[in-house]
Amino acid sequence: QLQLVESGGGLVQPGGSLRLSCAASGFTLDYYVIAWFRQAPGKEREGVSCISSLGGRSNFADSVKGRFTISRDNAKNTVYLQMNSLLPEDTAVYYCNLGAIAWGKGILVTVSS
Repeated sequence: QLQLVESGGGLVQPGGSLRLSCAASGFTLDYYVIAWFRQAPGKEREGVSCISSLGGRSNFADSVKGRFTISRDNAKNTVYLQMNSLLPEDTAVYYCNLGAIAWGKGILVTVSS
C-alpha cells in the first residue's frame, strides 16, 4: 500500500529549528517530485517547498526562503524539510505530497514561547 508518513513535528520556541521527515512505503521515491504543504488554522493549504527526483532542484515559498531547506535520501526513501529560524506564523499542520497520487496525514508544528 502506497503511503507517506510525516514525523518530526512538535512544539518549538520562536527562533528554533525542527526537521520534518516524510517516509514513503509501498513505492520508491526515486523518480518523483515530492512537495511539502502546510495548513495553518483558519487558512487554506499552501505549498512550502518541493524537490526534484534527484534532488538537484528545489523551490520554496517566499515566506520560508532562507530559513527552510529540503533534501532527500533516496536510499532511505525519505524526504526531509529542515526548518530553521522558526516564526509563530510557521505554526501549521505540515503535509508531505506526491502530486495527485498521495498525501501524508500531516504533522503538527507549533511555534510558540
